[in-house]
Amino acid sequence: MSIEETRLMHPDLPQPGEHESQVSEELAETIRAEIDNANGSISFARFMDLALHAPGLGYYAAGAHKLGAEGDFVTAPELGSLFARCLAHQCAQVLSETAGDILEFGPGSGALAAALLPELERLDALPQRYLLLETSADLRARQQQRLAGAPPHLRDRIQWLDELPDGFQGVMIANEVLDAMPVEIFRTGESGISQRRVRRSGNGFDWQDEPASPELVRRVEALDLPPAYVSEINFAAEAWIHSIAAILNRGVVLLVDYGFPRHEYYHPQRHEGTLMCHYRHRAHDNPLILVGLQDITAHVDFTAMAQAAVDSGLDVLGYTSQAAFLLGSGLDELLARSDPEDARTHITLAAEAKRLTLPSEMGELFKVLALGRGVDTPLRGFAVDDRRGRL
Repeated sequence: MSIEETRLMHPDLPQPGEHESQVSEELAETIRAEIDNANGSISFARFMDLALHAPGLGYYAAGAHKLGAEGDFVTAPELGSLFARCLAHQCAQVLSETAGDILEFGPGSGALAAALLPELERLDALPQRYLLLETSADLRARQQQRLAGAPPHLRDRIQWLDELPDGFQGVMIANEVLDAMPVEIFRTGESGISQRRVRRSGNGFDWQDEPASPELVRRVEALDLPPAYVSEINFAAEAWIHSIAAILNRGVVLLVDYGFPRHEYYHPQRHEGTLMCHYRHRAHDNPLILVGLQDITAHVDFTAMAQAAVDSGLDVLGYTSQAAFLLGSGLDELLARSDPEDARTHITLAAEAKRLTLPSEMGELFKVLALGRGVDTPLRGFAVDDRRGRL
């Protein structure tokens, strides 16, 4: 669907400006050319990858604001410092045992690093290096600008990476990273399992269902779903788990994202899948419009992530809700340290804590999964409520 068709079909969505429309059209032409070269259709995973990451044009590769009030969505680190300061307590525990570094994937605006490092310093637990792996040149520039204001003794520990290091020891952090990895969409039917692909439709795009690959059929058949069930499988995220397992010598991987264990992910009532799009704080379910201008995400099947970790030789060290993890990581202590006489700060922290922990906000939908190797001490973030048995 072209930008003009989007205006007509989705009048409720904010309309892009002229420059945004031009960038979107250029990316759409790139995708149309790939579809033509692929005999008329590409997998949705490939479409999603191009829409999000095509060099210079994809959602995360172009220059538009993505995060915060001016962007399309708000992540936990963007709300304030509480999330990062709680996370610092968990990191400090692991760093004390491993004497390693921190590696953050997809650092966004740099907000997490900006708040995490000062709290680690307060806890006397600074790592030698704080590594940020960012593939978007635009986002890396924003991170560098934000972190340039850090004190020199903290700034000197920060390094950007273009790819995974050969080996790693310490803490890996991926906050809202898995949900943006490209997924395959399937549909069950009386005649079998189909794979949802993307074809051209005029100047825009449309769905095309074709017989699924043997691997996709095998995975979907194991789920024993009813007919006309549409959902996703994230092979890319599973492959990513394998890749980080290959370099982790000793330490913990903390994955924070929205999602469910498998029995909830593929619930009968969730028969239209979990794919969602975000554009200027408006959520909708059509990924084929506003190409390159909107975020496209799918919830995480945490059972699949845990299984990929075990298959790669990692241990599953904990799984719980974001609310329980933050409470286990010292949220109450941080709130208690707030001066009630400073009414504005105290009220701001309380409001931030509510957004992070209330079930109606981020507290229950967001989960934390801890994977590791060579770490035997129980992690404090899972002391309140460890749900590994539900995976």
